[in-house]
Amino acid sequence: MIPRSCSVFCGSRPGHNPAHMQTARALGTALGEAGIMLVYGGGKAGLMGAVADATLRAGGTVKGIIPRFLEARETLHEGVTDLEVTEDMPSRKARLFEEADAYIILPGGFGTFDEFMEVLVNRQLGLSQRPIIILNTDGWAGPLLALLAATQEQGFADKGAQALYEVVNDVKDVILRLKAPSHV
Repeated sequence: MIPRSCSVFCGSRPGHNPAHMQTARALGTALGEAGIMLVYGGGKAGLMGAVADATLRAGGTVKGIIPRFLEARETLHEGVTDLEVTEDMPSRKARLFEEADAYIILPGGFGTFDEFMEVLVNRQLGLSQRPIIILNTDGWAGPLLALLAATQEQGFADKGAQALYEVVNDVKDVILRLKAPSHV
């Protein structure tokens, strides 16, 4: 059974590597074509906007969740299927986590890392069994993966901690992982 929804954590900026924008669009298209609702941060800019636009173009459903104070700082994506405004960042994150059957991590900044770490800790503590998939386009996640490995090597995480998340290199593999029986 394929998940009904995925939260995608990614940058509100495009970054410098054009491959990241291409991957965001490809992921959005794949989610839309697979009938998986995109749940994301609600903005129109950067990778966030690209994945949302592509999901919509592919006929998919998009739920944006944005805190009230960012309404003025970021351009809201008013074309999404459902736009929810929360009171603050913690309530936004809670809604992003609640609405998803799986999490996909694309390139991004501190907010992306914050969201990734929180879902990772929730899995580690047994509070969630939802899949976490890092889409390592063009090797962007190399430094993050090295940090996670160093954490294990230094004894601050269990030796099996890498089983809490999966790393794939292209969108096709994301969809295959989401359809895998282990993710039911």
